[in-house]
Amino acid sequence: MPIAHYGVLKGKAFASLRATAQSEHYQILINHGNNPHRIAINTKSSEAPSQVLYYASDDFHHEITDALNQADLAVGFTALDSKPGGLALDFIRRNLFDHAEMIPLPSQGPGDNDDLNDRLDFFVQQAIRDDSAVVYAFGQHWQDNSGKDKYFAEINPSTGIHDIHMNQGNPPGSFFGDNGIWQDGGLLFHFASRNRWAAVFTAFQSQSFHTDDVHGNPITEPQPPDQTKANIRIIAAMVNPKGEEPGKEYIILLNKTNQDINLSGWQIVDKLKKADTIGNQVLPAGDTVRIKLTGQGAQLSNKGGNITLLNKEQVKIDGVTYTKEDASVEDQLVEL
Repeated sequence: MPIAHYGVLKGKAFASLRATAQSEHYQILINHGNNPHRIAINTKSSEAPSQVLYYASDDFHHEITDALNQADLAVGFTALDSKPGGLALDFIRRNLFDHAEMIPLPSQGPGDNDDLNDRLDFFVQQAIRDDSAVVYAFGQHWQDNSGKDKYFAEINPSTGIHDIHMNQGNPPGSFFGDNGIWQDGGLLFHFASRNRWAAVFTAFQSQSFHTDDVHGNPITEPQPPDQTKANIRIIAAMVNPKGEEPGKEYIILLNKTNQDINLSGWQIVDKLKKADTIGNQVLPAGDTVRIKLTGQGAQLSNKGGNITLLNKEQVKIDGVTYTKEDASVEDQLVEL
């Protein structure tokens, strides 16, 4: 079964506790005196390798921030449906970041900024000091009616959110049953005083970034590995064409290889998982090609969106995102 009680916690950060050898979780107190919650973030994996994969951006641009602004969530926890088109996170399908940029970090290290505690502290302490800052924590909600919280006594009964990490791609074993799509965890910080967003995403090295679309279980890529992966890129899109839009939207693909690539059967997929299948189209070596969308399948929303490129085996080759601001200028390519 996927994780239970998936959703997002919104609030103000008031205090934090660094992970220790006794408790390998970084703790954050949210909403002091007003529906208080604890955020518990894994800093060490219980399965080898123990170091946690980490990605962060202190200037995060993605359509999820437009969606959060539009949703105007109440302070506290909001349950989310694990499906596309809403607020649910999916590291693979929502194109949140390039997972190749994740780095493994130990929970604790001897120096400054050399471990996951340090990296989390960088963002959390800013959020504590900035009265305008709002934290959004995605994961699994809990409430333990047996007593007050053991880390922050003012939380009574103990209430919070955990699984603030990727929640799919677990191999057979202890956490295989937690797999699911559109239920990944993460931290987003909105610093309104600076009109800036930041994001932190983590995963375990034992997890796979190639999962099936039903259960989120790891699947093996075709063998030998598809050499076009990471070499065919979505570089631009006409998101907001002039006048009536159906049939006028298109994307531009770049072939970085020295071989022609037949795109027949490949798909362009939008944020709602609607797809256009590419016909008998060849992308020449070292060249670009314009793929026109039909208006019946994939559609590029002017409110921000995702564009994913799948090959004929349904393997993700590339994925990009664009914001409402990116799409605001009519009849101009959005560079991706």
